[in-house]
Amino acid sequence: MATAYAVKRNERLDARVTREEKELIETAASLRGTSSSDFVRMVTKEAALNTIREYELLILNEKAKRVFVEALLNPPKPNERAVAAAKRFNQEID
Repeated sequence: MATAYAVKRNERLDARVTREEKELIETAASLRGTSSSDFVRMVTKEAALNTIREYELLILNEKAKRVFVEALLNPPKPNERAVAAAKRFNQEID
């Protein structure tokens, strides 16, 4: 049997909303079978995680592009293993 444990939530986040927004949130929470507070907490967390992932993906892609272009424009000199492999390859195809 799974044991339930309460997560201690000490922080508070307040937001002012319009009547229409509150009704919309309450309706959505009801459809999910949860309280408005839990609904707001869950969807806000999902949105925050998605925003962070998108940002990190864009940053990583930009960095990867710069590294790739730099490697094309200024390729590193081959090390000993690469030189040896090229020699073996040339011997095999001759």
